[in-house]
Amino acid sequence: MNKISQETQKPKALVRLIQAGDNADWRHMFDAYLAFYKTTLTEEIIGLAWQRMLAQEDGMVGLIAHDSAGKAVGIANLVFHRATWAKDYYCYLEDLYVDEKVRGTGAGRALIEATYLEADKRGASRTYWMTHQDNATARNLYDRVGRLTPFLRYDR
Repeated sequence: MNKISQETQKPKALVRLIQAGDNADWRHMFDAYLAFYKTTLTEEIIGLAWQRMLAQEDGMVGLIAHDSAGKAVGIANLVFHRATWAKDYYCYLEDLYVDEKVRGTGAGRALIEATYLEADKRGASRTYWMTHQDNATARNLYDRVGRLTPFLRYDR
């Protein structure tokens, strides 16, 4: 392999389901995710989300990505739910966060690919997610791994 191709190769993150020992790493990244979107949640809600994902209850599943040295670099929080338009489940990738120091190294793509694998394993016929329209960094990746739909989201 020549020097140029070695320098341009990007390492891929190793992704797995969260485990109890991942709590501090997951929490650090989830807090950073909330800060990115300039929002807060109560300790009760954050703790409940963690417990549900750890137990894989209520359709909630957590993924964590590590670099080759074993350092946590990203998370994906998934929600599997029934749909009126399908006989099976949909997978909602509710939260995706990659440490800003490692963005562009393939960690985000690895988390999305692991989400697809988990969705396939659970028989989900659709995997979907949202991002803010101004999140250009994320949208650059999403445009390569997903299909942008014309739908708009409304909240109460």
